[in-house]
Parts: sequence; C-alpha cells; structure tokens
Amino acid sequence: MTRPAPRVVEALNAALHRLFEERSSLHLLGEDVRDPYGGAFKVTRGLSTRHPDRVLSTPISEAGITGVAGGLALAGDQAIVEMMFGDFAALAFDQILNLISKSVTMYGDRVPMPVVVRCPVGGNRGYGPTHSQSLQKHFVGVPNLALYETSPFHDPYAQLAEGLDRGPAMLFEDKVLYTRRMFRDGVVDEHHRYALRGGSTGWAHVSPMDGTAADVVLICPGGTTHRALDAARLLRARGIAAHVLVPARLYPPDLEPVLPLLADARLVAVAEESTEGGTWGAEIAARVHTRIWSHLRSPVLQLNSADSVVPTAPHLESRVLLGAERIAAEIEEGAARSLEPRAPAAPSPAAPLVAAGSETTGTGAGEQPAAAAVDRAEPAAGVPVAVPKLNNNDTAYLVVRWFADDGAYIGEGDPLVELETSKAVEEIAAPADGHLRIRAAEGSEVGVGDLLAELLAEPPAAPAPDTSALTPSDERVAAPVPAAAPVNPLVVPPAQEPAPAARTHVLDRAQQGTAAVVTRAHREVPVAFAAVEVRVDAVLAKLRTLSDETGAEVGLPEAVVKAVAAAHPAFPHLFGTLVDERTVRLADSVDIGVTVDAGNGLYIPVLRDCAGRSLADLSDDLMDFRMKAFRAEFTASELSGGCLSVSLNTEPGVLFVQPIVMAPQLCMVSVGGPLTRLVLEDGVPASTTVVTLGLAYDHRVVNGRDAIAFLRAVADALHDAERLVACVDPQ
Repeated sequence: MTRPAPRVVEALNAALHRLFEERSSLHLLGEDVRDPYGGAFKVTRGLSTRHPDRVLSTPISEAGITGVAGGLALAGDQAIVEMMFGDFAALAFDQILNLISKSVTMYGDRVPMPVVVRCPVGGNRGYGPTHSQSLQKHFVGVPNLALYETSPFHDPYAQLAEGLDRGPAMLFEDKVLYTRRMFRDGVVDEHHRYALRGGSTGWAHVSPMDGTAADVVLICPGGTTHRALDAARLLRARGIAAHVLVPARLYPPDLEPVLPLLADARLVAVAEESTEGGTWGAEIAARVHTRIWSHLRSPVLQLNSADSVVPTAPHLESRVLLGAERIAAEIEEGAARSLEPRAPAAPSPAAPLVAAGSETTGTGAGEQPAAAAVDRAEPAAGVPVAVPKLNNNDTAYLVVRWFADDGAYIGEGDPLVELETSKAVEEIAAPADGHLRIRAAEGSEVGVGDLLAELLAEPPAAPAPDTSALTPSDERVAAPVPAAAPVNPLVVPPAQEPAPAARTHVLDRAQQGTAAVVTRAHREVPVAFAAVEVRVDAVLAKLRTLSDETGAEVGLPEAVVKAVAAAHPAFPHLFGTLVDERTVRLADSVDIGVTVDAGNGLYIPVLRDCAGRSLADLSDDLMDFRMKAFRAEFTASELSGGCLSVSLNTEPGVLFVQPIVMAPQLCMVSVGGPLTRLVLEDGVPASTTVVTLGLAYDHRVVNGRDAIAFLRAVADALHDAERLVACVDPQ
C-alpha cells in the first residue's frame, strides 16, 4: 500500500533530524523544544533524545534566545531558533536587526552567520490577536537577511540548509500547514499539476492539467497556498484560467524563472495573509512593475487581510483574514477590467460542439475555448439548472441520482437531483416547471456553475445526448435540439398540472449527510451490541500527569483511541472492511475515525496510524479536528479511510451511547462519560470513577465472543495505568 505523503510538520521534523545528523556543530534553541514535548507544534520531536547536548530548552526570553544563537554563530557554530509563536519574533527584532544581520558585513570581512529563526505564523486557528499574526513584512528588506516560508511543494530541508549556508535567515511556517500533507509527484488534484522553476528553493508553478494558458497568475506565499488553489478552482468555473506561483524564498526574490509567465498573463495578482502596507506583496509588485511594465495589461493586484487585529471568535476571524472567496471575487473583478476580449477559436473537425448563442474566449487561433464558458452555455429554450455553490470547502460535486427520468415533467420545487459534497448529500429542487432534459449523468463530477439540466416547456423532440463521458474538464457540450417555436417555459399544460406540494421541513446539509450514513448502516448491517464497564481512576490520574509533562491536553478520548489501536494485533478482523459476503480486507494501518460535533453537524474525521503515534500527537490532531468541526472546514480525505470508528461521548453523566456500524467498516466503539460508583474495597465503601465502553459490530463477521474479548482488552488497557503508558508512547 502506498503511504500517504507526509504532513508538513512531519517533513519539517525529518529535515531537522537530517540536518542534525549531517552538521555536528548545529544547535537548536527554543522554549519547551526538548522531549517529550517537542515544541508547541511538535516540530522538534525526537531531536533532544538523539542529540541531548545540542537541543536546549531555554527560558522565556526571545531576545535572549536569539542573542545566544548569534553568539554561537560568531564562535563558529550553527544555530536554529524556534519561536513558540511567530508573533514573539517582535521581541527578538533588535537581535535580528542589530546583531545577527549586521554582523555579516560590519567587521570588514564577510562573517558567516549560520542562524535560522523559525516562526510559526498565521491565523485560522482561533488563537487570537497575539498568536495569529503574519509578521513577514516587518523583516522584508533587512540587509543580509533571507526570508523563507514553508509550502506543501518545497522540501523544508532545502530551505533550512540554504538558510544556514547563506545565513542569517528566517523560516516562516504557517500553522495551518502543519496538518496539511505535502504535494508530490507533480500532482495537486485531478485538474491541476505543479512543477518547480528555479530549483528546489525556486518557485512552484501550479497550472491546469490540460495545459491551458494563464489568464491570471496568482502569486502567494506558502501559507496561502490552499486558499489560492481554492480560488483557482472557483475561477476555473467562471471561465478564468488561473496559474499559481509559490516561492520557497520570499526575500530576496528571484523573479527570473517566472518573468516569461508573468509577462504573458493578462493579470498578475499577489495574495498574502498580512495586513496591507509595506508588504511582501508590495515588494513583488514593485519588482514586477520595474521588470516587465511594458507587458502588463494592468497594475499588479494586491490582496491582503483586513486592516485589523486577528479576532479569536471564528466567525470574526474569517471576516478579517483573506479567504479564497475574496481572492476569486477580486481577481474576477480585476479580470473584467484588464482582460482584453478574445476572438473565438477557428472551428475544426476536432473542435468541441458549442450550443448556439454561447460565447467562447481564447487568446488567439488554435487555443481551446474556456471550459466554464462552454459549460454555462445557454440552452436554446427552457430554464437552465446550474450547479449551485453548496459549501465553502468544495468546488466540485458528484451527481448521485436524478429523481426523474429524462423527458419527465417536473413541478417547480419538486426534488430534482442529489449532489454529494465532501460532507453530505444535497437535494436540489426544480427552479421552475418543465420537462427534464438531463445534461450531467449520474456518477459524473460537476463544478460550480456547470449545466446540470434544462427544464423545457415541451417534451424533448429527441433523446438527450449521452453525457456519461463528459466531466467539467471536457470543454464541450452537446448541441441542444431547438424547440419548434419560442414558448414560455413557465406555462404548465393543464392536463399535466402537478398536485400542490406538501409543506416540508428540509434537513440541513450536515444532517442529510448524517441521515444517509445512519440509514445505510441500519439498512445493510446486521448489527449486534455489547458493553462493559471499566474503572478509570488510575488512568485519569496518569493522563493528568502526562498532560503536565507534555503540555498537550491529553484526556480520556485520546486514551480510548490508543487503547483501541493497541488491540489491533489480537483482533485484526475487527479492523477490516467488508469486500463481499465472504471477504474482509484487513487494514495495513490502524486509521480510526472519531466523532466530532461542534454544534453545526456531526463529523467523523480519521486519525491516521494510531498504533504508531504517541498520545500527545493524537491529542494535537483531535484538537485540530475540533477547530475544523467548529468551522465546518474538513476536506473529503480527512473524513475517509478509517478502518474502525470511535464515538466519543465523554461529557459527565453520559451513561451509554449506542453506536452504529458505518459500512463497509465492521465495528464502532462508543465511550460514555465518567460516572461515580460506590464500591466495596476490603469491606469498606469507597468511590470510584467508571465509564461504559460499547461495541456495535457486524454480526456477519464478528461473533459475541470476539466482541466481548475485544472490549475486555480495551478495558484492561484503560484500567491499568502502566499498561496504558506502554501502549500510548511506543518506542
């Protein structure tokens, strides 16, 4: 099985380990960077265990830490400094500006200063005004100081190594990226690819898979990458081809490898999370204007967050920070001002069919028409049904099923089609009366704005064309059969007047997704249940100690997940998935789904490799899941791939929650809240804390004996604190 690409935090950690193996004079300084904590975001995990004399946890003094690093460099050593939060780099500004950067050239000869200051930056984590800023702009232009930023395209080893060798340098690490996975093999998604221009610390160039030339080039630092990619997908649906450029080194920038691309674009934009004024984007814009002003169709568009501190409340934070929707909207507005009208491409035998009356755009002869313009072609007669925007996470949806056959009569407001997002299945109602002409087949993927169907006043004169091979990336739409004469599509033939629609209560999107999962579980799985009660006094005490030692908020949910994972070797078939009535596919990795409900829908994101990772690491992921649930911003990949699920209901007083089985999984564990029981110990009444563990299991594969034995194994791990410690942090 191909292992998934590493998360950015894992790539950073691997880069540090490699540098420490290669450079015997390298030191790392920071607050709480030694094991078992490994830094606030676990980037330095394992370093102090392998290099105890060169990894130093320091007092809380950013200026002092940075000054010591400068002294080490002047003495011939090398140093990496970790700021717990990049915001605190302001406290070290004097040391960076007046000691480290100036020492390179103020002694007559050039002095090596192999120092890199690492700074976790950025918002979208709910950390508030003093822990969420993007301070990169305050260090742009400091003589001798190079600035880098992590991205999902660039190897952080190359960035750190170059930063130390050319030093001094700063590496900005957007905190949202830590849990994101690296891109690899030149693939971003089904519509986009990437390539590096200018070497390993050059530019990542993201472009459409079909080779479409750039209408817009969007430049962004690594932390804004995913928002820029989402904006590119939105723009694609609106007929604008956007390429994205992400640098490994922010300053000094090397524009040479990308100048030809910028010169050919109709619009160049720079998007970054910092507030406007004296920004990195302004520096890029100034250099682009200087180098290729004669080629630009308009000034470089600069996009920044609002002029405000970063609020803690998620709904306010999202209004302040630059997001994909605003990037796409402002680029679309800028494109309307700056893009010149394009002449239609000359037709050829291989040219795609375009509905009569539609428009195409292109930069000249031989170029393909824009996909979105064709997909949105107006029908010859009738009411078009386009793909609506259903959430902020997805730009493409799956057509699950049509509620009526092609040619059938539909009443306004009647259920028309189901679209599946990454979280739920959404029902789309008919916007008008008419006869249905289906333009997107079941099982096809459609983008926002694509044509789903037409509602015609009269039955189609001929069967609708076969669209089974069409996807949003296909730049063609079958030509519609014109109506015999212009008609009013809203006029309903009296003989086919539909009955008045009954009043209904429509479930929201999240609840529809939950309903679909639960319905399938009850329909397909012959489920059985078992439950046991377990005393957890000793484990809760041990978890409190682990929290104090690691700084991570570890509790009963993480312990249950780890105890469940530890049972995998003895009960592998409980972690399998049902292939057919006789076959169970066993899991290679213990990936466990956990229920998370922040009040806006139930999610079951997946904790990866639970057997091989520490309790503190799982705690970090769970905290990240809770924040994502609060904002409803999970990706489809985060919600898929589990081999077993755990229903967490650990609020005080919860006795038992009956779990379901999410096919094709075979089991779901539930854990209730802590309850106080009165027991006899040596004949003396004493209080104890217990929780109830439940197991729902597919009786086609799992029998009661195995279910009880599995629950006992999990309960034993939770009851015995020493046994728990042995399984939560395997060495």
